[in-house]
Order: sequence, then structure tokens, then C-alpha cells
Amino acid sequence: MPELLLELFSEEIPARMQTAAAKELERLVIGALSDRGLLFESVRAFAGPRRLTLAISGLSAKQPDTSEERKGPRVDAPEKAIEGFLRSAGVTLEHCVRKSDAKSEYYVAVVKRAGRSTSDVLAECLPAAIGRLPWPKSMRWPASTVRWVRPLHAIACMFDGEVVPFEFAGVASSNVTHGHRFLSTGVIEVRRFEDYEQKLRAANVILDAAERREIILHDSKQKAFAIGLALIEDEDLLDEVAGLVEWPVVLVGKIEDRFMDVPAEVLQTSMRTHQKYFALRDSKTETLANRFVMVANMVANDDGREIVAGNERVLKARLSDARFFWEQDKKHTLWSRVKSLESIRFYGELTLERKVRGIVTKSQQIASRIGADAKKTERAAALCKADLTSGIVGEFPELQGIMGRYYAVNDGEDREVAEAIADHYKPLGPSDQIPKTSVGAAVALADKLTTLYWLFLEGERPTGSKDPFGLRRAALGVVRIILEKKYRLELGHFFDVGWLGTIAEVTRDKKAETDLAIRSFIVDRLKVALRDSGIRHDLIDAVFSLGNEDDLLRLVARVEALQAFLKTDDGSNLLAGYRRAVNILRIEEKKDKRVFDHEPNPLLLIEAAEKALFAEIETARALIAAELEREHFGEAMTVMARLRQPVDAFFDKVMVNASDSQLRENRLFLLSRLRAALHEVADFSRIEG
Repeated sequence: MPELLLELFSEEIPARMQTAAAKELERLVIGALSDRGLLFESVRAFAGPRRLTLAISGLSAKQPDTSEERKGPRVDAPEKAIEGFLRSAGVTLEHCVRKSDAKSEYYVAVVKRAGRSTSDVLAECLPAAIGRLPWPKSMRWPASTVRWVRPLHAIACMFDGEVVPFEFAGVASSNVTHGHRFLSTGVIEVRRFEDYEQKLRAANVILDAAERREIILHDSKQKAFAIGLALIEDEDLLDEVAGLVEWPVVLVGKIEDRFMDVPAEVLQTSMRTHQKYFALRDSKTETLANRFVMVANMVANDDGREIVAGNERVLKARLSDARFFWEQDKKHTLWSRVKSLESIRFYGELTLERKVRGIVTKSQQIASRIGADAKKTERAAALCKADLTSGIVGEFPELQGIMGRYYAVNDGEDREVAEAIADHYKPLGPSDQIPKTSVGAAVALADKLTTLYWLFLEGERPTGSKDPFGLRRAALGVVRIILEKKYRLELGHFFDVGWLGTIAEVTRDKKAETDLAIRSFIVDRLKVALRDSGIRHDLIDAVFSLGNEDDLLRLVARVEALQAFLKTDDGSNLLAGYRRAVNILRIEEKKDKRVFDHEPNPLLLIEAAEKALFAEIETARALIAAELEREHFGEAMTVMARLRQPVDAFFDKVMVNASDSQLRENRLFLLSRLRAALHEVADFSRIEG
């Protein structure tokens, strides 16, 4: 079947925009074709430095014919009404049929439309689809009034081997494209995707970004191995470089020895950020090697020696700047930098210096609970943000914390203090490690809780997908540190106002509302953290909603025990009995306009089944409370399982809504007692399924 080939050839498209643009072009064109009744078999989208390409195979040659029926007026309607209907439908009376229903006989217009050729449909819809491409940044150039990412030079658009004629941004479609900017000459005529891809490869253009990426990765590893080194892999950089070159040529350069005493992270970040170079490491010592990998978009006659030499000269200038910052920064101790934090705003009137004071106070509280060294924790917390005033962090903000460790070591600070400064931002994401030491964990928790509390207090809470202050990441970091370190910390113990140094007076109601909001927010992150391990989010809600559990480690243990219990027959049947009891209570409480929450009167229990249930509930409540107090959650579930049989027997043998009002009321009290007993473990009403 026919295929569509569309290529948009332009000036260099920023690498970070290419993948999304290819996906959006695919979505827009497919949507336009689907709206017009055109189906296809497969679609492929490609992106590169100078072109976006779409290949759709299996398109039909024309739209399908359509037939539509439109109901009109009654056959005895006024002539004017009938004429108006015929005009709106675009038919004559001969194209109408008569139909009738129970009320009357009426006209029905049968509107038949012949399908248009696919080429005509494409010529109509493609310019609009291209124009709707959402670019993060766009521009306008003199030859066009259209805003697009970069000046457009050519549009190749072929359907079934023939040009689809249209114009966009002053550029007419054709069957012509271009190869590599430097390694090819002249234009390339194409008809179908197969010859298009082959001719581009012959013109030194690899169309598929995934293939370019694989070539870069493979050749980089091979060239590193050949000189006894290993590639420091960087997925994001690899994606970016694959979007910068059409014909990747991997070369290896050298870093001058005089730069190797600069921290490895500084060298690597400078190479990555400014030059898009990959760093190499010694395979034995795992230290940064004095070599780097660069990817050229050019095949040179001298095997790239001149290209390498030019890049080494550029890198020398970059690393000279980094070395200068490093030498200047070492002249000032971290402690001397703390006062400079007064001039940096964290949020509103809160300076970083004031935030650090809060972190110090809070980290000491946490340290006392987790067994961290108090003096080291205080020192690490006081210095944790000081590197933000350094020259290197000003140049490379992503090195905050890391440089703090280097400066601390240079100042002679305790090694554990230095590591805590580096680790207190961790974890930065779901795959990042948590702080290694208890001192680092205490400072990290204090930093994250301080950020959360202050910004929640100021109303800066995440909405939808927007989270400009990274509060979800901070809350998830709190969860991961507590769970992976197995710390016994009640969240509520750490929520207060004084340690924040707030400027405005905080009312008791606002503080209470903020406390609850943060706890709920952290529990929401707990659900995310535990989702992959198969722990049900509704069970977390069921336990947390009782309001007496904000020790995350204990909360998870209770949820795991509850989940295991509900998988048993006793658990599922008891849950069914609970729901039956709660439904009866809800109906009767609504009917009587009261809540049945009193203790049942043992003297009014006349049936054996209700007596047995009452006795079992009383025993179970005491035992459940004792097991929960000892944190024997599995045993508490075992006790709860004993309620299953008497609950089943009660509903089989006892009429709750007895004619005797006293008996009815007492039995409702008994069901309320059952509900309260189960709520010692969890709010079963929040359990789904």
C-alpha cells in the first residue's frame, strides 16, 4: 500500500527539543489523518540536528466514501421549512426518503460524499499540523511570518512516490532533501522512505537517533578500552550528543596534567556542561583519567588529530577557569562563608542563614533520636549551605554539597562532617543513594523537613504536575531515609514553628492545618515509594487515617500485616462482615438521626450468637490493644481473625432490626462495638475492593 514520507529540513534544532518534536509531529499528523477517516499500518518518526522525519506506511489511496442520514421535517410541514432543510443538507427532494414513527411521517436526507484522494487531504492538513508543533522556544526569520524553531530550508513530502504539493513558512514541498552539511554536496531526490534512508546514509547522515547513540556508546567504550581506560557513562549526555551530530566520529583527547589536582567532579562537570565531552576513568583505581572522549560530526583526513588538538585548546581554557575558581575558593574557609548566607534569600523574608539555623536546631533533635554524634551533626548542619557562596558552585550549581565536602576536607574538618555536607541533599531522585552516615541522614532530614514546613506554611504546595520547589522530591527523600535506615521517628515530633524562625506570627489553627497537610503529603509520597513493592495504597490510608500513627516504619509494618491478613479467607470474610455491619449502622443512624456508639447492655443479649459475638469482641479488643502496644502486628491480625466466625454466626442467626426497640438498639450498639474493635487496627471503610 502507499506510504507517506515527510521531512522538515532546517537549521540546527536544539538537541533537547528533537525527541519531543518528533513525537508531537507524529501525534499531530496521525490525529489529522484519523479525523479524516484515513487509516494506516505503521508510523515511524525520526529526529536529528537538521531534520524531522515522519514515515507512515499502509495508507489508502483515498478516503472512504461516506453516507449520512439527516432527519428533516414532517412531510406535511410548510413548504418553507422543507426548502430550508434541503438547503442546509445540500440535497434536493429526490435525495430524500420518507420514514415514519409513532407520531408522524418525515423526510430523511441521504447525504453521500465521495472520498477525496489522500494526496489532496495531505496537502490540506499537513501545513496546519506542522504549524501547530509546540516548540519551547521559537523564532521568526525575514523570509517568513511563521514562528518556528529555526529557519526552514526545505520540505520533502512524498505520497506513493509523488510530491504532495503544499507550502509552509514560504517553503514549497518537493522531492528534494540534503545530506551532511560538510561531507556531501548537491541535492538528493527521493521517492520513498527506503531509498530516502539509503541515500542519506550514502550522504553521511544516519537518520535514526538510536543508531547514532549506539555508535557513540560502542565506539567510546572501544577507544577507552584500547588505552586501558573505561567510559564514565552518562545517559543524558549520550542522548544530547546523539542529537548534535549526523555522522558521529568518536575521538579521544588528553587533559593536561596540571589540571588533575582539581576535584574530579569539577573537571567532569566542566567538560560535560561546556564541551559535551565524556570523561574516562582508570579501570583499576576508579579515579578520573587524564583523557576525554569527544564526538565530532566530521571525517577528517588526518584521523581527527587537528580536531582533537583544537578541542584540547578549548578545554584548556575552560579548565583554567575552573582551576582559578578552585584556588580562589580554597583561600576562604567554609565557616567564614556562613555569614555570607545572610544575603541569599531562600523564600520571601527567609534567608539561607536563618534556614541554616533552623536546620542546626532540627538536626540536633533528630540526631538525639537516631544516635548520631551531636557535635558532628551540629557542625555539618552549620556548614551544609556554605559552599553556595563559592565560585565553583556559582558556575556549576549542580556541584553544591559535593564542593562543600572538598572545602571541608581542605579546611581540616572531620571526615564524617565533610561527608554529611556532601550527602545532605540526597537522595536527589528515586534511583539516588541515601546519606551513608547517621550524621548525614540527620542533616538531610532536617534540611528537607525545614524546606517542607516553611513552604507549606507559606502556601507553596505542589499543584498538578507543577512542583517548582521540589517538595515531592523532598518528601520522598524523607520517606526513603527513614525506611531504608529503619529510623523510628514520629513525624509529628518534628513539626513546630520556633525552629523555623518565622517572621509573621503563626496562629494555632494555621500550624495545626500545616502539620496535617505535611503529614498527609509525606504519606502520599510513602504510597509512591511502596507502590513498586506491591503494598496497597488504600491500606496505608486505612491505617494512617486513624490519626495515631505517623511513625513511618511502624506504619509500613502494620500495613504489611494487614495486607497479609486480608489475603486469607478469614480476612476477606471479616471485611465482608464489617461492611455489612457498617451498612446497617449507616442506614439505621440516618433513619433515627442519631449515632449508635454506646456500650451494649449484656442483659439485653438474648440470642446465643449475639452473646458469643459480644464476648469475643471484648476479649479481642483487649488482646488487639496489647499486641499493637508490643508492635506484634501479625499477632494482632491473628486475634482479629477470631472474630470472623462469631460475626458470620451473628448475621446468620440474629435479626438486627428486631420489633422490640430495646433489642434493636442494643444490637446496633453491638455492631458499633464491632466497628470500633476493627478500627483499633485500621479504618476498614477505606479499604477498596
